[in-house]
Amino acid sequence: MPDVLGWRATFGVVTPSTNTVVQPEYDSLRPVGVTNHVARMHIPNDPVQSDADFDELIRRIDAAMEGAIERVMTAEPDHIILGISAESVWNGGMEAARAIAARVAKLTGGLPFTQAADALPAALKALGISGPVGLVTPYFPVAHAHLASYLKEIGCEVVAARHLERRGPVDIAKTSLADLRAAIAAVNLPEARAIIQFGANLPMGQLAASAEPWLGKPVIAINTATYWHALRSRGITDRMRGCGRLMEEC
Repeated sequence: MPDVLGWRATFGVVTPSTNTVVQPEYDSLRPVGVTNHVARMHIPNDPVQSDADFDELIRRIDAAMEGAIERVMTAEPDHIILGISAESVWNGGMEAARAIAARVAKLTGGLPFTQAADALPAALKALGISGPVGLVTPYFPVAHAHLASYLKEIGCEVVAARHLERRGPVDIAKTSLADLRAAIAAVNLPEARAIIQFGANLPMGQLAASAEPWLGKPVIAINTATYWHALRSRGITDRMRGCGRLMEEC
């Protein structure tokens, strides 16, 4: 018997305890009959002041993943979503993503699983995008090599990047829309076929959707791409107006 409210799907969402953006952005994309159930990966909101600090932040998030999955599994979800993007490709691109998927499968008995590393290439394919792209993140420069390598692996070349160097996990969500608009403009080179945003705590969903008409190209917010992929992988094809081309057309 299906869940009364989540009769189409119940998503178990795993995201850091410091993340205040994933839950509301996922909820804004949720069609009728789909429910989101969030478990938190406990990490401290310690300052991030260097590349080394950011590396340590990723390590702590990775170490907290199993505990959060065990907690969300008590809700008996149909599908697991990893609501963080950097961990999905850190230290190995798609190979790292496969290792994460294997860890999740061991804890969930092989439930369907969505993470950013799989969602983004599917989104690019759906939009017909490959080649040069602009990249926006809240990260420190240490992240660039990881992300550029992953994007190259899936057929994209980073021709411009803006890493906002936010000073702590919660601070990412406090990035102003003016700063995000400036970052998009900075990486919007003529040759860039799309703008890609990493960093699941960066409040980019609605801004990305509104930017596409005036840029004349896709602006792919990672939370939108991840949730879109989870929906489509379950055969849920609702089109969501005002959420960007990916949700409206693909």
